[in-house]
This record gives sequence, C-alpha cells and structure tokens, in this order.
Amino acid sequence: MPRFYCPLPLSAGLQTALPDTAARHVQVLRLQPGDAITLFNGEGGEWAASITRMGRSDVQVQLIDHAPVEREAARAVHLAVGMPANERMDWLVEKATELGAASIQPIAAARSVLKLAGERAAKRQAHWQAIAVAACEQCGRNRVPTVHAPLALADWLRQCGAQGSARLLLSLRRGSRPLREAVGDAGAAWVLHGPEGGLTTQEEDAALAAGFAPASLGPRVLRAETASVAALALLGLG
Repeated sequence: MPRFYCPLPLSAGLQTALPDTAARHVQVLRLQPGDAITLFNGEGGEWAASITRMGRSDVQVQLIDHAPVEREAARAVHLAVGMPANERMDWLVEKATELGAASIQPIAAARSVLKLAGERAAKRQAHWQAIAVAACEQCGRNRVPTVHAPLALADWLRQCGAQGSARLLLSLRRGSRPLREAVGDAGAAWVLHGPEGGLTTQEEDAALAAGFAPASLGPRVLRAETASVAALALLGLG
C-alpha cells in the first residue's frame, strides 16, 4: 500500500489535505478517490487512510485508524560522517535511513571535497532531509531521522550531545578493536568517520580528546559511504 509522510497532527476521522509533496506523489501514482493509503507523521505508528478527493493541485484524505507499528532499530545509532562528494552523500543518507540511522550529522573535515556554507548548505540539508523522508516512505519506517545542518568537525565536537551514548571513532590507524565489541551493550551510539582520505591525525586526536574510542570495521579500506552502511549493519541490525 502506498505510504506518505504527512507531518501534521493526525487523528481518527480527520479529513485533511495532504501536504504538497505527498499530494504530488499521489497524483504521479494516479491514485483515485476510494484508494487506500498509509500515512505517518513521524510521531510513531501509522494511519490507514482513504483518498476522498483528487483536485488539480490538492488531494483530500480521511483518516480511518491508527496502528502503533514501530520499525526502529533496537539500538539508536547516530552517524557523524565526513561528507563524501557528488551523489555519494545522497546515497549514504538513503541507505542509512533504510538501515535505521537515528540521525545523520554531515561533517566538514580537512580532507572533505564537498564544501558547504550559508544558503548552499541549507539547500543541501533540505535536499538530504527529503531523501530521508522518501526512504522512510519506501522502507516502512514511521520515524524520520534528522539530517542536521553541516558543521565543521571542531565545531561539532565542541557541542556534541553524545553524553550517555557510546562514542566510536572509525580509524584504520588506531582502531584495532572491532566495532561491535567496542560498542558493548550501550543502547545508543555515535559513530564518527571521515570523508575520502579519512580524518587527519590531528582530527582523530581531537575526537579522542572529546571521548571517542577508536574502533575498526576490519583491515580493508572502505569508502566513506560504505563505512556508514557497514557500521549500521553491524550495530543497528545486529
């Protein structure tokens, strides 16, 4: 059944217009009045709904009932990733959402190819957040991970709100302890890794000083986006 993100207060019996993005998606799929759809607003669970009207630029629906379905990972894994260039960050956000990432923090590091600031950074953040929404619609998640605004690594480390979580730094130079062993039985984890070329020695030193423990995904050198997917597969699905 088609699923759509509807970030509005939802209740049984409510008749409402879908947000523009969801309405366009319904129109592209050529759904018709009477067709059943599923809505979720990111606050937990999902709603059975029915299309009541298809306008030229709007779609009206009526909510039927709520199902308290949760499909989140047992462990909340937050990613802090050195932004890979080109479409690789788009791919990373999509796959990280599918694999259950609780949030994604794009990081600008010394070796980052992708440099973002000001309006351009805001547009890319909105673009990535939309990718996360679309991935939730596809994979069945009812809670959308937040894609935060890009930050320089030093700035993020100063304000990192990872207290109470395992803090793990993926490093080929210093990480000899396997990631799953390093996380232990922590219920939540921050996983930090660099962009193409990795973090510099000075950046790793700063992360260690901020309380991150080195960990490893094995002896092979993984692309930045592959490292995120591997970490989530180990910690979120394991």
